[in-house]
Amino acid sequence: MVQTKKVVLWALGIFVAYTIIHSPARSAELVQIGFEGISDAAKNIGEFMTQLIS
Repeated sequence: MVQTKKVVLWALGIFVAYTIIHSPARSAELVQIGFEGISDAAKNIGEFMTQLIS
C-alpha cells in the first residue's frame, strides 16, 4: 500500500512537471482559475455567515 502511494505521488509529480514545462501559459491559467474558485468560495461562505448573523 505504501509502495503504491509512492508510485502514484511520483507519477503525479512527473505529470505536473511535464505539464508546466510543456505549456506554462495554460498551467498558469489553470492555477489562476483554481485560486479564483477558492476566493469565490471563501467570499460566499463569508456572505452566508453574515446572513446567519443578521
